[in-house]
Amino acid sequence: MTSLLAARDTSSPARVLRCRNCGAEYPLIAVHACAECFGPLEVGYDADAMAGVTREQIEAGPLNIWRYAPLLPVGQNPDDRVSLNPGLTPLVRADRLAEAIGLNAPLWVKDDSANPTHSFKDRVVSLALTAAKGLGYRSVACASTGNLANSVAAHAARAGWQASVFIPADLEPSKILASAVYNPRLVAVDGSYDDVNRLTSELQEDEAFESTAFVNQNVRPYYAEGSKTLGYEVAEQLGWRLPPQVVVPIASGSLLTKIDKAFGELVKAGLVDERAYRVFGAQSLGCSPVYTAFAEGQDVVRPVKPTGIAKSLNIGNPADGPYVLDTVRRTGGTIAAADDDEIRAGIRLLAETTGIFGETAGGVTVAVLKKLVADGALDRDAETVIFNTGEGLKTADAVESQVGPTHRIAPSLRSAREAGLLG
Repeated sequence: MTSLLAARDTSSPARVLRCRNCGAEYPLIAVHACAECFGPLEVGYDADAMAGVTREQIEAGPLNIWRYAPLLPVGQNPDDRVSLNPGLTPLVRADRLAEAIGLNAPLWVKDDSANPTHSFKDRVVSLALTAAKGLGYRSVACASTGNLANSVAAHAARAGWQASVFIPADLEPSKILASAVYNPRLVAVDGSYDDVNRLTSELQEDEAFESTAFVNQNVRPYYAEGSKTLGYEVAEQLGWRLPPQVVVPIASGSLLTKIDKAFGELVKAGLVDERAYRVFGAQSLGCSPVYTAFAEGQDVVRPVKPTGIAKSLNIGNPADGPYVLDTVRRTGGTIAAADDDEIRAGIRLLAETTGIFGETAGGVTVAVLKKLVADGALDRDAETVIFNTGEGLKTADAVESQVGPTHRIAPSLRSAREAGLLG
């Protein structure tokens, strides 16, 4: 099996894949589970190489995720990248939202709907496909709740690779369209995301797919590292400092754990000063296995059958669930959940106070933020960053019955006056 050690630029700080459970180490190959304990693998780095990275080096880089290439496992050579060049998305000061929910300190929205396919998944897919290229792949596949499918299809189209995208058949029509337009092999599966993911795990073992990189399976360790760039960017955009509080939506849980990992790496590399911060998690009540485990004081996350409108978060058996629990507990945060009506209200509140139309996952995050403030779980006097991970037009059906024209008039001044538009 090809290793990235043979193909990669020697300036990469990545050295091994390491099991998060037992610590067993593997070369940088296409594998995501430990042969010893079946635990998940993640990229291990050379600490001295990471410590040699400077702020000036990063700031001189491109205006996208690749400015952090010295801290990433792949992509040090621009010619090796398979990317839509996402990143450096806006960090929006949200004073009106803070006032509406009772926060006294600055509130920021990291708006990843500004990425090329309008979600944070462009970050992880750019890392995954760049790693796949270094490992010798030219065909890609994924199981997705929507945003990942959009990004994989778009990346493959630009690179000229074959893409096979597997999605639940009841996905939002806008997300299906946003994948189909790139003309991948788009496979709708009658089942939940967990059913789709189980199917792709089986397909990965079939000889018909032996030369295919499954972005959230056999190259998952590299894929997951893309989420770190959100943490890096927030710190840089805040003037190279860590925020005291962050609220992150939970699907597989990888986004939350990798933002935490990014903060830790920045401290170890000397790029930011060490400071205490708290990580809070947000789930939909329609699919809240991590919230339930946290609330019950459990260490095991029991799988559930997903329901509810927040389909991008509907992963009933989240791979990183136990690590989310560890991260939230270690940092002194908590996890809360919101129902569908609260999610819709969260979408509208975010839009009305910031001008950001977030997808349902963004509504979950805002609704949970509001709950955390009201319950006193989140310090209303501490600066806070929340993450909007996708574009609201992808899930417009969630609020379309609640919004629309406020007036309907004839094209005349008289009609405008009668409607009360002229005072």
